[in-house]
Order: sequence, then C-alpha cells, then structure tokens
Amino acid sequence: MKQEAIIKGFAQLGKLMRALGSDEQWSDFSVGVTEAEYHALQVTINKQFSLNGWFVKENVRKSLLALGNELTEENLTQWAKNYSFHENPKKVAVIMAGNIPLVGFHDFLSVLISGHHVVAKLSSDDATLLPKLAEHLVEFTPELQPRIRFSQGRIGEVEAVIATGSNNSLKYFEQYFGKYPHIFRKNRTSMAVLDGNETKEQLSALGDDIFQYFGLGCRNVSHLMIPKDFELNRFFEAIVHHGEVINNNKYGNNYDYNKAVYLMNKAQLLDNNFLLLRESKDLFSPLSMIHYQRYSDQEEVDVYLAQHQEDLQVIVGNKYTPFGKAQAPALDDYADGVDTMQWLSEL
Repeated sequence: MKQEAIIKGFAQLGKLMRALGSDEQWSDFSVGVTEAEYHALQVTINKQFSLNGWFVKENVRKSLLALGNELTEENLTQWAKNYSFHENPKKVAVIMAGNIPLVGFHDFLSVLISGHHVVAKLSSDDATLLPKLAEHLVEFTPELQPRIRFSQGRIGEVEAVIATGSNNSLKYFEQYFGKYPHIFRKNRTSMAVLDGNETKEQLSALGDDIFQYFGLGCRNVSHLMIPKDFELNRFFEAIVHHGEVINNNKYGNNYDYNKAVYLMNKAQLLDNNFLLLRESKDLFSPLSMIHYQRYSDQEEVDVYLAQHQEDLQVIVGNKYTPFGKAQAPALDDYADGVDTMQWLSEL
C-alpha cells in the first residue's frame, strides 16, 4: 500500500474532524460523509459526557479541532517525508490512555502512516470516538481496513508495543510487553515559567494551558515558576473567565476535597473559588490546584528544569512554548520527546 493513499485518507479525515470540532452544520459531501453519517458523529460526540463525565462536548470538539488542524495533506506529506516508509509491516499494539479525548490518536496515526498495522487497545474511558472515526477513515481509504484492529480483550500476537499509562501501569507494561520492541510512557506534567513581562492576554492564554480538559492532560500546566516580585493578583484577574469549570461535578468535587484536606492540615492556600494555589517546589499538583514557586534568577529556573526533565512534557513561557499552545502540538511534537516515527521506521 502506498503512503500517499494513507496521507490522502487522513487528510480527508482531518477535514471531517475540523468540521465536527468547529460544530459546523453539514452542507455537502465535501467532508466525505453523508448528512445522516455526519449527524451520527455529532450524536457520538454529545454522548461522550454520559460515558465519561470529564468529556464535555466542548472538550471533545477542542480535541477534534486541534488534531484536525494538523491533518492536512501538506502537513502530513511534509512530516512523513522525513522518515522511511516500512515495506515490511509489523503488528504494533497501541495501548491508549483515556484522560482526555482521543489522546491516543497520534500513535494511531503514526503507526499507519509509517506503513505498519495497528492493534489498538482503547481505554474504557475513551472507547467509542476513535473507532467511529476509523470507520470513516476506512471508507476514504479501503486498503487500510486490514491494517486496523481494535482489541476488545487480549491483544493477541503483536511485534511491537506503544503503551501509555500511569507510573503504576509501567511495571505491568514491563512484565507483559517488555520482550517486544517498545515505547512505554508514564506520568508527566507541564509547567510555566513567567518572567513578569506577560500581558493580560498571555496570562489569559496560560489559563487555557491550565484548564483545557479540566487539567487532566500531561500537557496541562500544574506548576508555575514566578519572579520574586510577581503579583499573583495579575494571574487571578486574567483567568477569571475560566470560573465555569467549577460547575463540572467531577472538577468541583476535586476542588472541594483538596481545599478541605489542605486546610485541615493548616496549609497556606490562595483561593479564587475555582482554583487553589499552593506555594511548593513539588512539580505535580492535585487536580484543581496549581503549585507555584518564586525564583531569583534564570539559573535557578534552569536548575529546576534540569532536575525535572524526565517528568516534564511541556514548558510554557516567553522563552519556551507560547502561552495557550500547550494543548496544540504539531505532528512532530512527540510525547516524552521520543520520536515515534523514527522508532517505527526502524522496527
């Protein structure tokens, strides 16, 4: 099968995902599906919340749009040309997380576009959306049908594994799949480095990096490094429009629980009624809480970043990833800094 055909199939899928992500109404067959099929996909999007209380339709659409924006024929061709297409395809198991909608899509894409077969093991928290999209991908490119399998039980015979999970999952990945060529991913988080010169618009965009997907993603900011004289009221004022997150029962329960626990332990907290700020050098923070620490100079920042390199997914700031872009990775912005496509091409 030619890579060009796979690229065209994913480019058409990208057009469909952009339309769904933008909540456009069906106008014609240019999106690749009939009006009835398009409506069925909209129903699937709206049903996600009943299957997973974190997957509100706005967040599902954000994920579809962010992924769809990258799936253009130009982007895919430019990305894929840097790697060799595998003429001897392997069966690659992709064990997916379920913390945010379609979090395993990039691995699914990478396996197929590099010439391999994908055996996808979906998380029970995100088990319906990708198979629906894959049905239409196969309609656009029928040759892909034998290359895609969704595993409901045991994965069966595979030749390589990409697995994403928690730190606790890692030991099971090693036990069951360590004998295969593999990429194993564990817990990571993201942080922001402020220099004090941020505009209100930039701090508002930082709010997106914190609150998109309710802070559940490894690309969500959970820790702030701020100059010693930085006024935190500037940050609170800029993120006030994110206050509706507290209306999600799951997020609200986390906020209430963490507030009660830390106050009972007499911890000093800053609180704006939907986010807790706690001064701490700990990189990871509980959901609904952000840790912050003050620094004196850039050397102090560099030391902290070096110490936590293995636990960081994204660093946001004027010298780093732009504010508001943490959850919009490009095709070559690989999780954990591991070039998945290069690894696949070398199998």
